[in-house]
Amino acid sequence: MPRLSLVTFNIAHGRGLTPIQGLTSARKIRANLLKISHLLRRLDPDVVALQEIDECSRWAGNFDHLEYLRVHAGYPHAVFGINNERAGLLNLKYGNAFLSRHPIVESETVVFGQRRVGEKGFLFVELDVAGRRVPLVNLHLHYRSREHRFVQTDRLLAWLREKQREQGGRWATTPIVCGDLNNPGHRSDATASLLSHLSDYGDYALHPLTGRTFPSPLPGRLLDFVFLPAGCRDVKSEIVRCFLSDHRPVRVEFSVP
Repeated sequence: MPRLSLVTFNIAHGRGLTPIQGLTSARKIRANLLKISHLLRRLDPDVVALQEIDECSRWAGNFDHLEYLRVHAGYPHAVFGINNERAGLLNLKYGNAFLSRHPIVESETVVFGQRRVGEKGFLFVELDVAGRRVPLVNLHLHYRSREHRFVQTDRLLAWLREKQREQGGRWATTPIVCGDLNNPGHRSDATASLLSHLSDYGDYALHPLTGRTFPSPLPGRLLDFVFLPAGCRDVKSEIVRCFLSDHRPVRVEFSVP
């Protein structure tokens, strides 16, 4: 079985620990993203799932954050999943993204609503890992409303059921799901509900089970997760201590069935 390592990280538009978006200069954002790229080189994941990453937004330095990270962290493959786009003076374009050492053979973006700012969604990819098709979902849920989060997870599950019917046996495993769920896993909220409903595909395990990821200087909540299907073996997971965003990244390593 080949080993695969994955990092999920909400990078907060590259602003670091600055609390208000738009008050960080492009120079400081580039410097912070460079530190993130150095962190990724040190962690050396095969795949990176990023949330709150900007393509070209005025409030985030007006440059392509994914391409900047791809070049400086040394990844050959990348794909954006834009959830928010607003032209004009504000000029916003951001969402989720993947960096990968393995070829991305398919991708699809699903946006939950129609707002041009603050909208959430998920990015689906299929990776070619040593000849195996490995499906992954990079998910970002609503940060305030429990009701919205349940609606969003229901939308994801319905989409995955349809995708499962279409895939025709080419997947090496059922989809790996990761991202910023904006609620802990032990409460009666979307994280626990998603874990329960993913059991329709087989046994899933949630990583990490302990620790906290938000806010990064003095974390009080665990909001960032990876859902691994049963076929993924010999799992190692960790929360990475760093202060390059208001979230801390989560790293998992596992064997692909």
